[in-house]
Amino acid sequence: MKEYFSNDKMELKPKTDYREPFIKFDFPGVKIGIGEYKEGPTGCTVFQILKDNMMHVDVRGGAVGVIGQHWTSANAVCFSGGTLFGFEAIAGVTAELLKQNNYSPDWDKVPIVPGGIIFDIGFRGNTIYPDKKLGRAAVRTAREGILPIGNQGAGKTPTVGKTVNYNHAQLGGQGGAFRQMGETKILIGTVVNSVGAIMNREGEIVRGSWDNSKKQRINIMNEISKEFEKDDSTNDEQTTITQNTTLTIVITNQRMDEFTLSQIARQIHTSMSRAIHPFHTITDGDVLFMISTNEIENKKIDFTKFGVIASEVAWDAILSCFEENQTGQVYKKSG
Repeated sequence: MKEYFSNDKMELKPKTDYREPFIKFDFPGVKIGIGEYKEGPTGCTVFQILKDNMMHVDVRGGAVGVIGQHWTSANAVCFSGGTLFGFEAIAGVTAELLKQNNYSPDWDKVPIVPGGIIFDIGFRGNTIYPDKKLGRAAVRTAREGILPIGNQGAGKTPTVGKTVNYNHAQLGGQGGAFRQMGETKILIGTVVNSVGAIMNREGEIVRGSWDNSKKQRINIMNEISKEFEKDDSTNDEQTTITQNTTLTIVITNQRMDEFTLSQIARQIHTSMSRAIHPFHTITDGDVLFMISTNEIENKKIDFTKFGVIASEVAWDAILSCFEENQTGQVYKKSG
């Protein structure tokens, strides 16, 4: 029986510092922390919201791993690698916030921490995952104004562009973008670990669906057509396209009611299919957390226009998730 390295068998040390690339943003009351285990490699990202807020969670795809789907506010949101094992990191965030609240049992002091997980262990040969210790460390080192992007935090080892099979995958990552119009602020973070490839605004694939032998993008429709032309004897060479999820958080200070918040969450999440294709597949676990701190009411921006602007910010965030120096394919068949 093959032996897998995992947390119980190792002394893992959290890494919480960040490096370039990162984005800067001006949103007082929002803190972001990351934690990583280089031995995985894997990690988690914590978005802490220090102000009262409203939240709607838009859940799509057929393979979702989420906590707090029906909650209506949050003290923090945690994105974690490690598939279902990564839920332990969300528990760690909750425990650290409890400590920061002096372990108070008061109802209004109980930390509310929803979150989601991605399956990032498919090709790395171990089951090291973000655990309680890593979640706590990410909270302790969270800071305002900085969102690390690329292969950092929960974006350490996600993959994209697996529509035909894993042999065409490339590294995805953690993306972010910020925009301000007058007093209205929009901050978006996303971790892209999708079946689909990443598309630019010209409709071209810029990440994933990569043929390493030819050093070029594949034609997805041609490759799918070839699958139908194969004899049954070649079916054992096909790779099941599982283990995918894109997690996204949208934070704004624009005042909204519950209905508006939910509709704009749907609008933004739907718009992301322009940047990730295909999106919301049966083996994706896509989740979007839409949060408003309800601080300002900018009447110059109606909600339809707000949704359009936020959708473009989401596209910017997706395009920022991968690092150009991390090229080539990442998946290798075991055995």
